[in-house]
Amino acid sequence: MTEELRRRRQAPPTIPLVSILIAGVGNAWLRDDGFGGEVARRLAGRSLPAGVAVMDAGTGGLDLAYEVMRGYDALVLLDVSKQGGEPGTLYVMEPDEESVPGGIEDGDVINPHAMDPQTVLRFVKSVGAWPGRVVVIACEPADVEEMGWGLSEPVRDAIERAVDLVVETVAELRAGARALP
Repeated sequence: MTEELRRRRQAPPTIPLVSILIAGVGNAWLRDDGFGGEVARRLAGRSLPAGVAVMDAGTGGLDLAYEVMRGYDALVLLDVSKQGGEPGTLYVMEPDEESVPGGIEDGDVINPHAMDPQTVLRFVKSVGAWPGRVVVIACEPADVEEMGWGLSEPVRDAIERAVDLVVETVAELRAGARALP
């Protein structure tokens, strides 16, 4: 059993989820920030169950928000996340709707070209389009500060593990299992 899977716990089944969006986010010009897009590209080449869509949202957070608003049972976000682990470490997080700040106040500015996953979720929540479940699969980056093309070796080595983890997560979501937050 992989380290990523040991971090998960299966609770009693809930209603199976059939409409799932997998979305890679990030800027491929910032090296490891291209993780989400690369995982999405690899998944797009695989045979996935009916009702499962894959999108490389890149830095188009507003496009992602609009796609989520079409109505999905679940959203799987692929991104990098600095958690302090070794580069290439994969994390599975499941934010719930209550943990995301509410509405957008008068005067708040949301840049549609720079919407990070948290801002996307905030926007989606503010318009009442929260997907039933949200799972974030993230990778500890080595380099996201300098402009450059291509993933670092540890992040590149984590791509296939991440693809497998997404496939397993989709199967769990479709069966109604819950991931650990």
